[in-house]
Amino acid sequence: MQTTTGLFCYESLSGSCTRYARPLSIQVPMFTAMGLAILVTVMGNLLVITSIAHFKQLQTSTNQLLLSLAVCDLLLGGFVMPCSAVRSVQGCWYLGEFMCKLHTSTDIMLSSSSILHLSFISIDRYFAVCRPMRYKLIISNNTVWIMVATSWLVPAIFAFGMIFSELNLKGREVFYETNVKCVGGCQVFFSPMAAVASSFCFYIPGFILICLYFKIYWVARAQAKSIKDLSRQVREADSGRRARRGANILAIVVGVFFACWCPFFLCLIIDPFILYSVPPQFADTLVWLGYLNSTFNPIVYAFFYTCKNIDTKSCHLPTRPFYIKGELL
Repeated sequence: MQTTTGLFCYESLSGSCTRYARPLSIQVPMFTAMGLAILVTVMGNLLVITSIAHFKQLQTSTNQLLLSLAVCDLLLGGFVMPCSAVRSVQGCWYLGEFMCKLHTSTDIMLSSSSILHLSFISIDRYFAVCRPMRYKLIISNNTVWIMVATSWLVPAIFAFGMIFSELNLKGREVFYETNVKCVGGCQVFFSPMAAVASSFCFYIPGFILICLYFKIYWVARAQAKSIKDLSRQVREADSGRRARRGANILAIVVGVFFACWCPFFLCLIIDPFILYSVPPQFADTLVWLGYLNSTFNPIVYAFFYTCKNIDTKSCHLPTRPFYIKGELL
């Protein structure tokens, strides 16, 4: 529960949540930083969507995963983050209980969907780099559509089902009613069981992501070594440079993902077991750190990858980090 500041979200109502007594000198920079994050998230993902829609050579089955991810992150930046910004700065929610549940459900759904998309992209890259001869057979249009549908439906069922049925409160109802619930608040609350279940939305896709990208890294390294052994001296230097670039991209992909989401999910799973002693402001900061993953996604997955053959159908905007027409990037 928020600490008492002497101000209330609704001054005339009994049981109102307390409001943060932040001066304008703090509120303005906070709103500016959050507004900038929202703008970059919306514009970056909108640019990815527009690029794939405009360039026919980018309209491949593989890039449907990127397109779906960009739509997910765009919705998060356009609809969830603005409401969260007001709540984060003032500590109050003025849109009512139903809208609070809708916002919370959408927040959990889109964040989980974004994470799930990243794991499916790692699966796609695994087959493209490590099983290239079977790639077209396994990663067909139908497979991609199943991945996209799963990335949306599973988080939606989980998030809306849990919040609107109040399964997130199960086992801690009395504590929530006594210590957390108040008029004008919209704090996301998880019982220990709900926190563990929600954490699986991160740990399982995260485990898939890190395992597959490490496998991709080692396969790409071995292939680069083979090329180096069979090539001339001039080609050796070029292949080494490209191998290092591929390894750096993988480190960025995995590093950004875990840097953004690990702190929040560690806090999520620990907080119920330490009697919810994590300060709300700190927990909210970790939520925004997770949001930034949607800000960085179009940069990491799209603009980090260069495309040599933009006029060929073999070019995939973000999903061919190692090979285009058999050539190591």
